[in-house]
Amino acid sequence: MSQDSAGGGFRGYRDTAQVDMPMAPPRPTDSQRVGTAARLESRPVPEPRMQSEQPVPILQLSEGLATVRTVERHLDEILAAVPQPDPIELAVLDAQGLLCAEEVVSQRALPAFDQAALDGYAARADDVHGASLEAPVELAVVGESVPGASVPSSIGPGLALKVAAGAMLPAGSDVVVPAVWTDQGPVRVAVHAGPPAGSYVRRTGDDVAPGDPAVQVGTPIGPAQISLLAAVGRERVLVRPRPRIAVLCAGTELVDVGTAPAPGQVVDVNSYALAAAARDAGAEAYRSGILPSDRRRLTEVLESQLLRSDLVLIAGTFASGGFDMVQEALAELGEMRFRQVTMHPGPAQGFGRLGRDDIPVICIPGEPVAALVAFEVFVRPAIRLMLGKRQLFRRTVQAIAGQHLMSPLGYRQYLHGTVMRHPDGGYVVEPVGDGTEALLARMARANCLIVIDEDVTEVAAGGLVTVMPLLLGG
Repeated sequence: MSQDSAGGGFRGYRDTAQVDMPMAPPRPTDSQRVGTAARLESRPVPEPRMQSEQPVPILQLSEGLATVRTVERHLDEILAAVPQPDPIELAVLDAQGLLCAEEVVSQRALPAFDQAALDGYAARADDVHGASLEAPVELAVVGESVPGASVPSSIGPGLALKVAAGAMLPAGSDVVVPAVWTDQGPVRVAVHAGPPAGSYVRRTGDDVAPGDPAVQVGTPIGPAQISLLAAVGRERVLVRPRPRIAVLCAGTELVDVGTAPAPGQVVDVNSYALAAAARDAGAEAYRSGILPSDRRRLTEVLESQLLRSDLVLIAGTFASGGFDMVQEALAELGEMRFRQVTMHPGPAQGFGRLGRDDIPVICIPGEPVAALVAFEVFVRPAIRLMLGKRQLFRRTVQAIAGQHLMSPLGYRQYLHGTVMRHPDGGYVVEPVGDGTEALLARMARANCLIVIDEDVTEVAAGGLVTVMPLLLGG
């Protein structure tokens, strides 16, 4: 799972990896079908063919929306346009989850002094060599060393110093005998086993020497890295910041979640779902809610979001017979292009760079299921690129289809499904619903997207499909 990709065409869902999934219950299957599936699983997966940009008449769209693009072309345009935010300096705890943007070189040795790795007795290896339960070696205990500031000490032949884990070792010692290998005597100690020289001892600079890189550029900062940064004395570190994403929704039929919808109205779920998805992807997402219907106020909101954001995400059902108010307001701020993308659900997509700073604006369908699919395909990779991640796309696996699947010719199909480990090995996936009903409750039960290529119209039960597990934070 170490292969990374920073762009160059959407091939992320082709990367396969083992993913932890719940085990599917045993199912009675035809032996011939299982054998066929096993043979299919061993075959290499062919690369998807690039589809020519010819219109596929599924939707009747305006002239702007009638331009058809492949998923790859639309994604490449977005990835080529997203900005690379300048690194910022943060307190180490605030840097958790981000990528380090500098090479942190240690000015200290870690550990800073020779210390005991566990509780026991510091001694000379020559003195305890050959010690056993039948013939223990007795040493005189000349003191005790505990963690904290202490005066350096030393021992000679036949002597030992009681030490606690992390305590400074006395000069002359080269081994720590674990306390459980002794009778733990306070004045004289009987050693029942003699470890070789260097055992249970941490020497100065064993971990990090002065001048060594502690954390390198591009390293994700997690608890271990924060521990190391603190150990070398860094309170702050330069990191790639979280991109600021503004999430807006367009539609006169939308009402906020606290409002009881009247007939013909629907609750705005997209601004909540997409803001949560953006945060899960690592962004600093602002839920700006429903765009106003007043033209002047609409323009003001769009302009303010362009000033405060690194990327603006708008979900809505845009006019197919000509520009609506939101499309007109966006067009006044820069070049905004709406196209049909060869994907299902949600082929109507839009993208542009607007405002004085050419901020990327991604427009996705307003239907909630299509909106989250479009987020996975286009927005999440853009966020990860802005974060400096090398792995832009979710890991995928090949799974056995549990039932017959259908897909429109020329369109890449994304079906919500549940993927589980098969009792005989590999994975098995079942679609949630029949693929034509876009219901929120069904989507909430799914744990993956089933991806069917443009040139495939059906997959027989027992055939292989590409599956993208939707792991939180994955």
